[in-house]
Amino acid sequence: MKQPLAFRMRPKKIEEIIGQEHLVSKGKIIERMVKAKHLSSMILYGPPGIGKTSIATAIAGSTNTAFRKLNAVINNKKDMEIVVEEAKMSGQVILILDEVHRLDKAKQDFLLPHLENGKIILIGATTSNPYHAINPAIRSRCQIFELHPLSDEDIKEALLRALKDDENGFGHKKVHLDEAALYHFSTSCGGDVRSALNALELAVISTDEDEAGEICIDLKVAEECLQKKSFVHDKDGDAHYDVLSAFQKSIRGSDVNAALHYLGRLIEAGDLVSINRRLLVIAYEDIGLANPQAGQRTLAAIESTERLGFPEARIPLANAVIELCLSPKSNSAYQALDLAIADIRSGLSGEVPLHLKDAHYKGAKNLGRGVDYLYPHDYENGWVQQQYLPDRLKHKVYYKPKRTGKFELALSQVYDKLLSKSKSSN
Repeated sequence: MKQPLAFRMRPKKIEEIIGQEHLVSKGKIIERMVKAKHLSSMILYGPPGIGKTSIATAIAGSTNTAFRKLNAVINNKKDMEIVVEEAKMSGQVILILDEVHRLDKAKQDFLLPHLENGKIILIGATTSNPYHAINPAIRSRCQIFELHPLSDEDIKEALLRALKDDENGFGHKKVHLDEAALYHFSTSCGGDVRSALNALELAVISTDEDEAGEICIDLKVAEECLQKKSFVHDKDGDAHYDVLSAFQKSIRGSDVNAALHYLGRLIEAGDLVSINRRLLVIAYEDIGLANPQAGQRTLAAIESTERLGFPEARIPLANAVIELCLSPKSNSAYQALDLAIADIRSGLSGEVPLHLKDAHYKGAKNLGRGVDYLYPHDYENGWVQQQYLPDRLKHKVYYKPKRTGKFELALSQVYDKLLSKSKSSN
């Protein structure tokens, strides 16, 4: 069976790569590696169809090192063992591994020592963000390079190259691709060169020759052959995390319409787990003490979605998102904690005041109260002035209330009153 045009047109040398100039143009990191004939293991990540596997193949083809191509999903540990045995005999093998984020623990554990000693040079390709999806042990042994969607001009160059290539493209045929069709192919594929080349191939093989033996491809044919999907969203891909980020930032910014838009995209991707997790974070990170009931209602909505499933789950999700959007916002609680943690990590701590220490193990008879500890419940209004922070931190103030909602406004009034009492007692 003849291989697809996109496969046949894959570059065999680094000089043939289209796009990704930030990595492969003269003087850039991958070009320097190839020129020095000193490759290190790497992970290439980015959207589908932008040349990850092609670059990996071109890198391997530009060296004198043997290379093998495997897929982390399809190929098993035994296939990897064969590659390792070959590496032991030849000294080194480049392993091009598609879907590298799908490596299970057994395959990871097997590969790690061979990556460590340099017998295997791993070039992994993935649509997933490696900082989220790839085991840290593998990640730490690899350079990580992000690939970008190809420009319209890059796609155009790839199409014209395919039309001129006698061996792998359609150079042996008389193909006339008019400007409107070329423009449509290069601008409507979303930077996915594979999609554009496959559409071109379909157009060529499905169009009859005219009387002069020429295959004429016009805009109408191009539109029929490049059927655009109304929505593409890979929930394991890097773009997914961009949508989640935009979702949270839209809620934080109180933009209901934008939040519902991104919620819709996440629902279309079918990722209920990520939606629910992000909503619960938002309820406490962005709304917080300004509307503490929002956290409980968000949790109730999440539990409802888990029982309902899609498509009905969209209903409680819409309720939760709109409430979170229109709620007053406060991050004062976790910001206060982060300030305290920052002091601790910088070494700014101190000994617990003597009157707060646990007295049980000292055989005390005051129900575990430290020496000279003042029991607040013994005093009017349940409050008495005494030092709680260590001496080094006794004047520290971490919590800075926001007055964006009734609840935190009430808390801030109590807080201000206690602070003023504390200052007047000193």
